[in-house]
Amino acid sequence: MAVGSWPGTDPREAAATIIGELPELPHLVELPGRGAGSDMIGRVSALLVDMRFDTTTRGYRLVSRPGAVSRRARDLLRSDLDALEEAWDTAGLAGAGRTVKLQAAGPLTLAAQLELPGGHRVLTDSGAVRDISESLAEGLDRHASEVRKRLGAEVVLQLDEPSLAEVLNGSLRGVSVLDTVRAVPEPEALAVLDAVITAQSAPVLVHSCAESAALSFLRGSAAAAVGFDMSTIATRDLDDIGEILDTGKQVALGLVPTTRPAKPPTWRDIAEPGVRLIDRLGLRRSTLATQILVAPACGLAGAPLDWARAALRLSTEVARAYAEEPESLDFT
Repeated sequence: MAVGSWPGTDPREAAATIIGELPELPHLVELPGRGAGSDMIGRVSALLVDMRFDTTTRGYRLVSRPGAVSRRARDLLRSDLDALEEAWDTAGLAGAGRTVKLQAAGPLTLAAQLELPGGHRVLTDSGAVRDISESLAEGLDRHASEVRKRLGAEVVLQLDEPSLAEVLNGSLRGVSVLDTVRAVPEPEALAVLDAVITAQSAPVLVHSCAESAALSFLRGSAAAAVGFDMSTIATRDLDDIGEILDTGKQVALGLVPTTRPAKPPTWRDIAEPGVRLIDRLGLRRSTLATQILVAPACGLAGAPLDWARAALRLSTEVARAYAEEPESLDFT
């Protein structure tokens, strides 16, 4: 699988590439290279129900009526869906019951990065957090229903929460140096996240490629799967990963680097950290086949196109090795 963002600006080329390289779990890409309304936060403006964004010098702000940014976000999403449907039909997948992944910013990251009309973060107003979370939950469910209808496909949903740790530890800055944003207590944050997850008719993966993925927090969430950048994992995180797997959740390991390494890696180079993780946790190697998903460490929008394609191929090769011969993998 892939995380979501992709280099370039052509939705048809992107859709054809993703379906060709990721036949088991293609996704609707984000193309942030197109500018405002196409990045992770801007795209949400096309998904929310009765809420719209405009741009500021710092990012995006809620506004009372639709403006150019919201219209652009909706137009871009529509063109992306058209491109995916066209590539889906061309590949002969229409009505075949295959699965496609959709992704969007999660409610906590959205509340952390989006501003209220007065300039403060949405996160500083509990009523606004509730309103935007409810709007997001409804919009995502409508989005998934449209994709099911268009493609005749099953849907899984990825919520991106790169700001989760900052929300929980209170390290977000306000509109000035003296203005701080309070840490959100874990029970309160979990209620916000789970309200969006449980409102969906599709299984939900919560993903973060930030330095801290807040794994102990995500372990207790209603998500069916948790994803993170494997390079950020330290010894202190092992118990949390083991407990996540013990709950029956799937884990999406971000094993493939998003930038081209100096020495081109083989699939065995990419596979080794995941195998060693499972061995270190004392779990059966069959866990690699039943509960582990393989992905790039984060989105690929900043990668050269040739490396982005290579990253997808490596992800597919490692996932195949995990599924077909986990017990025989040897790196001694």
